[in-house]
Amino acid sequence: MSVNLTPNAIPAIIAGDLNSKPLVQVLDIKLISNNTQQERYLLLISDSVSTQQAMLATQLNDRVRTGRVKKGSVVQLIEYIRSPVQNRKIIVVLNMETIISDCEIIGNPNLFAESDLTACKTLPNSDSLVSARVSSNNHLTSKTLGHNEQNFRPTVQPPYQPLPNYQNRGAIMKNEAPARIIPIAALNPYQGRWAIKARVTAKGDLRRYNNARGDGKVFSFDLLDSDGGEIRVTCFNAVVDRFYDAIEVGKVYLISKGSLKPAQQNFNHLKNEWEIFLEITSTVDPCPDEDGSIPKQQFSFRPISDIETVDNNSILDVIGIVISVNPSVPILRKNGMETQRRILNLKDRSGRSVELTLWGEFCNREGQKLQEMIDSGIFPVLAVKAGKVNDFSGKSIGTISATQLFINPEFPEAHGLRDWFDRGGKNVASLSISREVMAGGPKNEIRKTVSQIKDEGLGRSDKPDWVTVRSTISFIKTDTFCYTACPLMIGDRQCNKKVTRSANMRWQCDRCNQEFEECDYRYLLQAQIQDLTGLTWVTAFQESGEEILGCSAKDLYLLKYEEQNDERFAEIIRTRLFNQFLFRLKIKEELYGDEQRVKITVVKADKVNYSSESRYMLDMISKFSR
Repeated sequence: MSVNLTPNAIPAIIAGDLNSKPLVQVLDIKLISNNTQQERYLLLISDSVSTQQAMLATQLNDRVRTGRVKKGSVVQLIEYIRSPVQNRKIIVVLNMETIISDCEIIGNPNLFAESDLTACKTLPNSDSLVSARVSSNNHLTSKTLGHNEQNFRPTVQPPYQPLPNYQNRGAIMKNEAPARIIPIAALNPYQGRWAIKARVTAKGDLRRYNNARGDGKVFSFDLLDSDGGEIRVTCFNAVVDRFYDAIEVGKVYLISKGSLKPAQQNFNHLKNEWEIFLEITSTVDPCPDEDGSIPKQQFSFRPISDIETVDNNSILDVIGIVISVNPSVPILRKNGMETQRRILNLKDRSGRSVELTLWGEFCNREGQKLQEMIDSGIFPVLAVKAGKVNDFSGKSIGTISATQLFINPEFPEAHGLRDWFDRGGKNVASLSISREVMAGGPKNEIRKTVSQIKDEGLGRSDKPDWVTVRSTISFIKTDTFCYTACPLMIGDRQCNKKVTRSANMRWQCDRCNQEFEECDYRYLLQAQIQDLTGLTWVTAFQESGEEILGCSAKDLYLLKYEEQNDERFAEIIRTRLFNQFLFRLKIKEELYGDEQRVKITVVKADKVNYSSESRYMLDMISKFSR
C-alpha cells in the first residue's frame, strides 16, 4: 500500500490557503496548559517535505486522549485557520479526520521557514519536483502497515496557488477577506479572523465604576449558538455607547472583530474559558431572519436537594413550584441607595424546598406578579437561570444581575413539574434547606441529648457538628440580649456590624465608614437549655432569637431602654421560660484568647409539635423492640 500526503500543504496554509483540506502526518504531540489550566495539545504536522506547529482546538482533545490521533497518524484537516503567535504563524485545527491511525514517518521533512515561500515561487516546475519527491518517499509496504493490505490513496488536493485577485500584490491586507462563521466552542485567542452567529440570552445592566484610571462604564451580554456553545461579551466606555441600545435579549446577531481573553470565573458563570471583549472596530450585525436552529435559552437544572452540597457563591439553574411569596421590603445598601428585597419559597420533587431572594427590579416585576398569583390561589412554576447560592444559616438562592426568571415556561421540565404538583405533589411534605435545615449537615436530623454534647465531644473535630435537641429554656440573660447593627447592604448581604452613636447623635459604622439616622436591632441572646440529662449554654442570633422570645429585638430594646418599662420587659422574659423547643444546634470549638471553648449556636428553634414528636418517639420505640 502507498499513501500520498498533500504536496506543498504547509507552505500553502502559511500563504493563506484555508480551503484545500490537505492530508498531513502528525510527527509529535505535546500537552500544554494556559493560565486558566485548560489543557491543549500542540502538534507537529508534516506534508513529507515541511513541518509546522499546529494547535488543536479544545473540542478535539478527546481525539488524542482516546488514541485516535497519535504520533505517526495521517489526518485530513477539514477546518483550520492560520494565526500569528509571537511573530510566527501557527495552524489552529478546528476539525479533522483520521485517515490512518498509525504509520511510519513519511519522507524526510524539515521545519518550514516563511522565507521559503519566496524561494518556492521562483523554482521552475516546483510542483512536479515536490510531487516526484513525495511519491518516491511515500511508498509503504504492506509489511509496514500490518493488516491494512488494500491500497489506500486519498484524493490529493492540487498545490496551492494564490487566488487571482491576490496575485502580485504582496501581503494580504488585514480584514480584506470576510471572516468565516465558526462555532463558539472553536473560539480561541490564536485566531486572527472569526465571526460567530448567536442569540443573546441575557443582558446585564449598565454599570458605572471609578478606579485609578478614572470613571468608566461597562455592560455584558451572554450568547448561545446552534451547537449549544455559550460565551460572555463585555463592552467598556465608548464601545458601550455603540452597542448597548442595539443589543436585545432574544435576538440573533453576527459578531466579529473582538478580542478573546480568559474569562473571570468569579463573575462569569458560563462554561467557557474565554470571554469576548468588543472594540470600537468590532461589528455586531442583527440577523433579521429568525434562526430556528439556535435555542431561545439553555438550562442545566439542579434538583433542590442537590443545592445542600453545592459550594457557596456557586451559580446554577433551578426550577420549582412557588409555594409562598413574602411582601417586598426596602433595604439600604452600603452606598446609601435603597433597594427592594422579596423572599419566596420553591419546592420540587426532591422532597426539599428552598428560599429564593429577589433583589431590586425583580421584586416589582416578577415578584409582584408571583405575589398576585399566590394570593389568587395559583401556584406557578418558576425557572431560575443563573441564581447565586448563599450558605448563611442554611442554603438559599439569590438573584444577581445575570439572573433570569421564567414564570410558567413552556418546556418539558416545567410541564412535568406541574403535572406532579397537580397529581398530589401539592400535599407532599418538603423539608426546607434554608435555615430550617442545618447548613452542611446530613439530610436526616441527628437527635442528641444535652449530656451527649459533652460526653461525645461534639464540635471538637475540624468541621462543626449539627444536631437536634429537644429541651427547655431555663434561663435567659437580659443585660446584653441584643445589639445595634449596621443596616447597610454589602453585595447581597446586610453588614450587621455593631454601630455606635456619634457626637451628632447619628449611628456610625466603622466598617462601612458611614453614618445614618436609623439602625437595626439584632438579637445576641445567651440562654441556658436543659433536658432530663443536663443543661448547657447556647447563643441565639436574630431569627432564632425572635423564635424564642416571640417579638423583634427592636421592640424589646425600645421597651427596656426607651420606654424603660421594666415590668413589661420582665413579664415577656418570664413567659418564655420553661417552654419546650426543638433546637437545631451548630456545635464548634472556637478559640477565645488562648483558650479553646465549644460554642453552641441555635440555628432554629421550633415549638414542639407534640403530634409529630409522638410519632417520632413511637418510631424509636419500634426500632428498639425489633
